[in-house]
Amino acid sequence: MKKYLKKLYESQTLTKQEAREVLLLISEGKANAAEAASLLTVYLMRPISVEELGGYRDVLLELCVPVNIEIPSIDVCGTGGDSKNTFNISTLSAFVAAACGVKVAKHGNYGVSSVSGSSNVLEYLGYKFSNNVDSLKKQLDKHNICFMHAPLFHPALKHVAPVRKEMGVKTFFNMLGPLVNPARTSHKMVGVYNLELARVYHYLLQDENQSYCIVHSLDGYDEISGTSDFKVYTQKGEQLTSPSEFGLPAISEESLFGGDTVEAAAKIFTDILQNKGTKEQTEVLAINTAYAMHCYSNKPVPECLGEAREVIRSGKVFHSFTNLINNQ
Repeated sequence: MKKYLKKLYESQTLTKQEAREVLLLISEGKANAAEAASLLTVYLMRPISVEELGGYRDVLLELCVPVNIEIPSIDVCGTGGDSKNTFNISTLSAFVAAACGVKVAKHGNYGVSSVSGSSNVLEYLGYKFSNNVDSLKKQLDKHNICFMHAPLFHPALKHVAPVRKEMGVKTFFNMLGPLVNPARTSHKMVGVYNLELARVYHYLLQDENQSYCIVHSLDGYDEISGTSDFKVYTQKGEQLTSPSEFGLPAISEESLFGGDTVEAAAKIFTDILQNKGTKEQTEVLAINTAYAMHCYSNKPVPECLGEAREVIRSGKVFHSFTNLINNQ
């Protein structure tokens, strides 16, 4: 491990093979906590390269507990780490998309740099984490959605998890999360926290047989926040878009606040599911869902937006969610 750290300290980048070897050492418990923290710190000081991220990703996918779904499905997620503490936009979008008939195999974890990640809020609301593949397939078939709690599928990360928790800041593992869904979904809707990472994702994903949509709001959100223009990257290229093009109202940062506790985050989550959220919350949720649906079905975004708005208003999303929780 020390030889790789030395190379990184000298401002060199790792090759894809070297990155693989580094993460294998961590997964086998052959790197101590100080070495792991040093590695994480490197990528807080400089951007990660495409080769490095690709090498780390490949190891985690090789070592994960696989979930062979065998039907078209999408993951709807954000990298986290934007330090904006928004309500759980990507998780809610996953449930709205599922209520619209999209098959969603979502991958997520506890929040590291935020109060409540997807796993925090779903666990609080009664979702039982499992890596039983048959159970997950049944949920996907019956409810159009299943959730994979990352630690149950990535045993390779157990040695670095305490270090990440103690550091309490975004690390390159935030970047890896959306890339290592154990279901290897055919489609991917990902929000990232800066343009540099969006481009790295774009380079990685365009070489794979996977439909993807990468979004980043220019004022720093890892989703379509509605507070600024946003960039969208797909296999067809990149596009700068304004929320006003879709008739979204002016969105303030305050209207996206996700609460100071998991309990508060869960209340916001269920209020929005029941169409008791503010107009701003509902519109942000709808536009993010629309892009996920567009990625999955290739239907025009305005058509998907109208469908998402209607499903949220109808109460169907909350009904679907409670059915999932009560019939796991």
